[in-house]
Amino acid sequence: MKATIIGLVIIAAAVFAILPPDALGFGLNWGSDVLAFLRGGVPVIAILIGIIAVFIGIADMKDRAEAKKEEAAKKE
Repeated sequence: MKATIIGLVIIAAAVFAILPPDALGFGLNWGSDVLAFLRGGVPVIAILIGIIAVFIGIADMKDRAEAKKEEAAKKE
């Protein structure tokens, strides 16, 4: 229960920081900064996810080759 309340408070603080002051009469107007961060961070995150996907693909190909070798050894 405590973690849920803390999570909701953090989400509320993030929304408060992004809101412009004229939206509801309060806010920190960090919306443009958040968008700039996302524009800079999304390509980096996409590259990291791509690298991880390549490593997973290579490991999968190695596992399949090893399974094929084991299956061939069992048949002999």
